[in-house]
Amino acid sequence: MRWLTSRRAGDPSETDSVEETPAEPVQTVTVEDDTTVTGAATEVDGSDHDEQLTGAGRRVRWSRAIGYGLLPGLALLLASAAGFLKWQDGSARDAGAARTESVRAATDSTIALLSYKPGTVEKDLDAARGRLTGSFLNAYTSLTHDVVIPGAKQKQISAIATVPAAASTSANENHAVILLFVDQTVTIGQDAPTNTASSVRVTLDKVGGRWLISQFDPV
Repeated sequence: MRWLTSRRAGDPSETDSVEETPAEPVQTVTVEDDTTVTGAATEVDGSDHDEQLTGAGRRVRWSRAIGYGLLPGLALLLASAAGFLKWQDGSARDAGAARTESVRAATDSTIALLSYKPGTVEKDLDAARGRLTGSFLNAYTSLTHDVVIPGAKQKQISAIATVPAAASTSANENHAVILLFVDQTVTIGQDAPTNTASSVRVTLDKVGGRWLISQFDPV
């Protein structure tokens, strides 16, 4: 700050006059205040800008993290779904093949079990035994050897069986249940033939790659 002092010569009553020059300090303060305000505003603006950049960067990083985490999981999910659909399609084809094969086996085997002629009855029914398995094989063997074969030879009995309709009740690659509608024509000696119609539930098991009858139940 600068101070100025003046005194008039020959004027004793004149007191000292002091004059302050405020312009420079005030301007300096003002300029400094403006600069400070301006700087503060600049700093605030810069801080907001940095925060915006930081937020944008975080969003980019999160987006990348989510993308990197989501894509492998999505790929795994799609692969699993494709595998399941392939397995399901394969299972459906296997079940369809099992139904077709088991219906054919049940039809052919039932005709063989119930058809014979007096002169070849033993050969016919022994061959039919190769289509059976389990406890039913034992029961059929006893019945044919003890009753059917002797009766056919003695009384000249012949039988012819047909299967006009068949339906699969259940089937998988190793087990199946088939419903058959059976017509059988039986001739005894010189008598007129008699016809009988019945329905049979046939259970088959796949043994050694072949469908064999394990149960034969009239219904």
